[in-house]
Amino acid sequence: MDRRELEKSGSPVAVRTAAALLFFAVALAPVRSYGQTPTTELDVTVGNSTEPARAAAVQLRVFGNAIAGWQYYAEASWAQQWAPRESDAFGSGYPYDKRVRPAEMYVERTLLKGRYLAGVRAGQFRTPFGLYSRSDQTYNGFTRAPLIRYGSYWALSSNFLEDGVSVVVGTPRLVVEASAGIPQDHDQYRRRTGIDSTIRVQAAVGDIVVAASHIHTQPPAIRRFAAGSAVFTGIDARWMRGGVQLRGEWIDGQAFGGTRTFGGYVDASVHRPAMGPVTAILRAERLDYEAGRFSSYPRRYVAGARVRLSSVAVTQINLVHQPTDVRLGGLSAVEFGLTISLRR
Repeated sequence: MDRRELEKSGSPVAVRTAAALLFFAVALAPVRSYGQTPTTELDVTVGNSTEPARAAAVQLRVFGNAIAGWQYYAEASWAQQWAPRESDAFGSGYPYDKRVRPAEMYVERTLLKGRYLAGVRAGQFRTPFGLYSRSDQTYNGFTRAPLIRYGSYWALSSNFLEDGVSVVVGTPRLVVEASAGIPQDHDQYRRRTGIDSTIRVQAAVGDIVVAASHIHTQPPAIRRFAAGSAVFTGIDARWMRGGVQLRGEWIDGQAFGGTRTFGGYVDASVHRPAMGPVTAILRAERLDYEAGRFSSYPRRYVAGARVRLSSVAVTQINLVHQPTDVRLGGLSAVEFGLTISLRR
């Protein structure tokens, strides 16, 4: 399926761009009326890998308070990759398709009453499964998304977006989030049109945050042979103390009928006062895709650093090693990324 066919399988670009512009206009109108100033962020990123692959990306975000306790968030992105073959280098949060894309665009409100909270989010947002937020998967020092979060690897994707509603209830220590929506992914592995549902339960105990998630969604439209639904259950956990953070995710399920995908990753980031602007990072990953003669079992290991060069500039350096798989070629690469962030 080529790009034109993919565009036909979802909302036309012109309609989606117009919707994004309308969202910005509506979101900003009450801010001007109430004399408040929205927060604007601009990120410009470039990267180079010895794979070889190069990439560049721009993200623009506007967010703030609207009226009656509601908040809004709107984001647009553009990204491009240059590589002789398909690569997931620098693909941790945005699709590299050379188009200006509306990304997350939503309004939300959270209510607190005593020890309890409730919230609702409506619009276009990242699929709430596992460690799903932009801060969890982008600009954390890693130049690639985990294997379980890249669309080509028969699992999830960090580019998953939903048009729908998400509801949160609970306490600061125990939260349940459920969502229903229609896939609105922007990369070549965008899911077929249909109704998605997710549920995520998160608990905090001391320094540990642990959660379980379940998703029932659609397989990618590009895989015409794929029958049935994509269904995954996962667990994720985070622990932080004294400048050390450990995170991990594990999933099990099917990308479509007749297959099974399971696997996950564990990563660590270390930032102690003596390290100055440097944060060291490590990650180990595995993914098992069982589909008869098409089965594949990729593994990946990453070591590197995130270095703050100034108040607006951050660089990331990764050493990536992916041993040869039965169906996927091996990979050893050195990767460098630079992000300039401006905020007002």
